[in-house]
Amino acid sequence: MKSITNQSFVLVSSKEWHIKEFHNEKKNLHGEWFVIRKKEDLNYENLQKINPRYIFFPHWSHLVSEEITNNFECVCFHETDLPFGRGGSPIQNLINKGYEKTKITALRMTKDLDAGPIYLKKDFSLLGLAEEIYIRSAKTIIQMIKEIIINNPIPKKQTGEVLYFKRRNPQLSYIKDDLKNIDQLFDFIRMLDSDGYPKAKLETNNFIFEFSRPALRIDAIEASVRIKLK
Repeated sequence: MKSITNQSFVLVSSKEWHIKEFHNEKKNLHGEWFVIRKKEDLNYENLQKINPRYIFFPHWSHLVSEEITNNFECVCFHETDLPFGRGGSPIQNLINKGYEKTKITALRMTKDLDAGPIYLKKDFSLLGLAEEIYIRSAKTIIQMIKEIIINNPIPKKQTGEVLYFKRRNPQLSYIKDDLKNIDQLFDFIRMLDSDGYPKAKLETNNFIFEFSRPALRIDAIEASVRIKLK
């Protein structure tokens, strides 16, 4: 096997927080690195030219072909203690269920969603706004990437009970009467306060109220509100 400094690696992500953290830490990463941000650039021909040791997917919502996953070692990251919480919107589903902490799992990408063997896991806090959580996760994931390229761990088959999460859709961003107290409402607003998810909202006959930047007080929530016509 080539030494680390002579190996190539690929980072695939469309999220700015991952790209920013990668560039912050690039000087501390071994090897030659390539970044792919657009799905049309993620193709077998391009990857053949690079011949990467690993392809890392810290956040990628597009389908990856089996031609790629079968011919390259593709590592993706999921914010649950797999096999618990396979599926979409892991952070939102966990917060909605009352969790304050989780694990970030690094696993080999396969044709089955979130079902591949596991390289390693790291403890991770779910406190803060969704965007703050994603920024922190980017820092943790970069550290996990460092460990993987240095240690070359052999991924191990997932064990334990499988539980699936459903990906959230825009209709689930409306505030409903099943929220019973201030803490639940605060969690609901904060877990949607990030790019990629519709903000928590209420509507009247003529207007839609979108909530962001919540701050929890003793007996109330202070938040920014954007009001628009329906």
